[in-house]
Amino acid sequence: MENSATPAPRWSKLPARYAAVVLPLFLSCIMTFLISGISTLRGVGLAPGVLQLWLGSWGISWLFAFPVLLAVLPLVRRLTAAVVEMP
Repeated sequence: MENSATPAPRWSKLPARYAAVVLPLFLSCIMTFLISGISTLRGVGLAPGVLQLWLGSWGISWLFAFPVLLAVLPLVRRLTAAVVEMP
């Protein structure tokens, strides 16, 4: 019996040279989302409009975090290589 369903379109992956930008992009998004959420909840609690405050804080913190990660990631990799035995 044939499968008549059309396959879902697949995303093509970016070339490996983009990893130096994609890794800090994902890392900065996730970290700033979590930390700004924790800070916002600690600051105002579950007050009305807390989600808007959180998202506003997240946007501002991400604008700073992403370029900082791009700048310091090479240094962090060197520091890590200095203290971790690499295979």
